[in-house]
Amino acid sequence: MTIRPVRRGELKAVIEIDTLVTGIEKLSYWNSLYRRYADAVATGQHFLVALSGKNVVGFVIGEVRDWEFGSPPCGWVFAIDVRPDFRLAGTATQLLGAICDGFRKAGVSKVRTMLSRDNSLILSFFRSQGMMIGPFIPLEMDLEA
Repeated sequence: MTIRPVRRGELKAVIEIDTLVTGIEKLSYWNSLYRRYADAVATGQHFLVALSGKNVVGFVIGEVRDWEFGSPPCGWVFAIDVRPDFRLAGTATQLLGAICDGFRKAGVSKVRTMLSRDNSLILSFFRSQGMMIGPFIPLEMDLEA
């Protein structure tokens, strides 16, 4: 398994993995993420892929953010996924480890994420990696009348 920054020609494989897992193709969303994160490691942003041979089998995206919600600088993981046939092989663990290494190099000592409370697969993964409930409470409201 090789973990490295994504290349333009690999975006299609990332979109295919996301579509397979979520059931929704989000082409413009992924193109936008690629433009913002693919070449931005120097600014604390990371878009990494896991390769088995020459095939993309997983990805992780995140960045260092500081002072949002009063939080000192920390790494945020906001997308991670692995092709179902490559799960349980340590792929996501290697992806998370690689992005955390990038966060450490940027000088932060904490990583956070947010997920839907009904996403038991991702919740189980992050818990297995030592993550636990953090100090923030997400709040929301509908903007429709």
